[in-house]
Amino acid sequence: MSDVIKHECGLAFIRLLKPLQYYYDKYGTTLYGVKKLQLLLQKQRNRGQDGAGIATIKTHMPPGSRYISRRRSNSPTYLEEVFSGIYKHFNDLPEERLSDGPWLKKNMPYTGEVLLGHLRYGTHGINTIESVHPFLRLNNWITRNLVMAGNFNLTNVNELFEQLISFGQHPKEDSDTVTVMEKIGHFLDDEVEKLFSWYKAEGYSNEQITDLICDRLDVRRLLQRATRKFDGGYVMAGMLGHGDAFILRDPSGIRPAFYYQDDEVVVMASERPAIQTSFNVKYNTVKELQPGHALIVKRDGTVTEEMVLQPKKRTACSFERIYFSRGNDRDIYLERKKLGELLAKETLKEIDYDVENAIFSFIPNTAEVAFYGLVEGLHKELDRVKKERILALGGKATKEEIASIFRLTPRVEKLAVKDAKMRTFIADDKHRGGLVSHIYDVTYGLVNNEKDTLILMDDSIVRGTTLKDSIIQILSTLKPKKLIIISSAPQIRYPDCYGIDMSKMKNFVAFKALVEILKESGRENLLEETYEKCKAELLKPDEEIGNPVKELYANVTYEEVSTKIAQIVTPKGFGPEIKVIYQTIENLRGACPENNGDWYFSGDFPTPGGMKVVNKAFINFIENIDARAYN
Repeated sequence: MSDVIKHECGLAFIRLLKPLQYYYDKYGTTLYGVKKLQLLLQKQRNRGQDGAGIATIKTHMPPGSRYISRRRSNSPTYLEEVFSGIYKHFNDLPEERLSDGPWLKKNMPYTGEVLLGHLRYGTHGINTIESVHPFLRLNNWITRNLVMAGNFNLTNVNELFEQLISFGQHPKEDSDTVTVMEKIGHFLDDEVEKLFSWYKAEGYSNEQITDLICDRLDVRRLLQRATRKFDGGYVMAGMLGHGDAFILRDPSGIRPAFYYQDDEVVVMASERPAIQTSFNVKYNTVKELQPGHALIVKRDGTVTEEMVLQPKKRTACSFERIYFSRGNDRDIYLERKKLGELLAKETLKEIDYDVENAIFSFIPNTAEVAFYGLVEGLHKELDRVKKERILALGGKATKEEIASIFRLTPRVEKLAVKDAKMRTFIADDKHRGGLVSHIYDVTYGLVNNEKDTLILMDDSIVRGTTLKDSIIQILSTLKPKKLIIISSAPQIRYPDCYGIDMSKMKNFVAFKALVEILKESGRENLLEETYEKCKAELLKPDEEIGNPVKELYANVTYEEVSTKIAQIVTPKGFGPEIKVIYQTIENLRGACPENNGDWYFSGDFPTPGGMKVVNKAFINFIENIDARAYN
């Protein structure tokens, strides 16, 4: 993606089902869990931007023994700092200690059977150590301790926060993470208290009751009670002090979660390939956690996948497939190739099949797989054309004519190269702009000046600023006749509120294009009408809220918006014609049929909170309020 958008948080969970000594005897290390957690996080590092943390819990520890350990970092080398800080506890131990599982569990931190790791990106742009997961809710009762981390955004944090206050709580802050943790913690306290009262009346001692609670706490019921009013996209992972653990996915399946289980471990991660690589297991052994379900691992190692919330229509985030997840997942790789292939025919039509005077390339690196699909699609379509032309010649074809037909082969080159070392520290806008234009560099000597058309694939165009200020500027030095930018994703028209930091409509180049078209055509009154409609929608019950902004887009065609975007991203003084071709929503759904969460493209939000956000975002635009449309 040429525009900078922060990634999604990444989760990693491991439950060791055997004693530490087992892993030393089989794998040669008592730190098997920590090392595997490190690898899981490393393989999902593309998901985390500004921090990382891990926490571990030891089961069946005697009173007075430390059983929870946590380490977090928000430094530029956050992952290295987290694990180097853990390993320093073990670096000077003699081999007889490192090979002694029972001794390590009794005496050393981070030797627990339950491990939780997190890679963080800050939706609010806050990067303090206090905002890095996992979060702890501590209590002297072992069963009331809660450790949590997640990949989520909730649209109704204010409502949940007010509910906490109605319970009599006094939360230390109103962030979504703390609110979620305190909400689950409240019902955890309640479940524990009910069990305690029940067993106390039966005549059990307090010590006996603690063990009974550890064994019989109903995690599913706890989550059902705590999350009933949650609205948003989420995967939440929690560990209870005595060793129970859970991973919960939202009812629409917006955020991803995968898990693997055998007789040695239970593993969960945000991406399937991370599990495959870290544990060397086959694709079909890694399962997807179903929407509205929780993976629950009890202290005794019992593993169940249980429905917590009634699943809704599956709307798994399509941006995961287009951009966020690594492309080494088999399904994602094939979907990205298909997205590129589906753009081949329209691209060839745009250049009138003149591939001799065109060069095809991509913007590194996330668009590369889609570009492979585009090239395959070009070859397929050109093969069809070649056959038609050869057949049309009949038996009178000359060698020169056949040779001319076979020259219909796409010229594929790597033209745009990102200079990862370029940094623009200068605050002076005039001079900074000159440096920004050189974030990308180009390969010289391949383009026939003012004769070749350059076709460049991107995986998504959100704001268009990088295109205008950098990519197009540097490509102009190649002096092409025409420049065509292809986006493997559709036009981003609506805000996101389920994880991606895209909630201000004024930032979307597609929305800017819409507004300009309406103003230029004398239909500016439609903006005011939509503003009034949006305010009216927010007064309706949740289940009745609609999206009037969709009606506003209905006043323009898809092609009109693309044409206007091309004008917006054209730098002043740039001579060649610029054309922008976007993927259609229909093609996106065809390429990614099982991941049809496309609200940022279609406006079809899967939850009432999303509908509120799009209305609020439009109101903010009209009222010139520079703020997110949700809390």
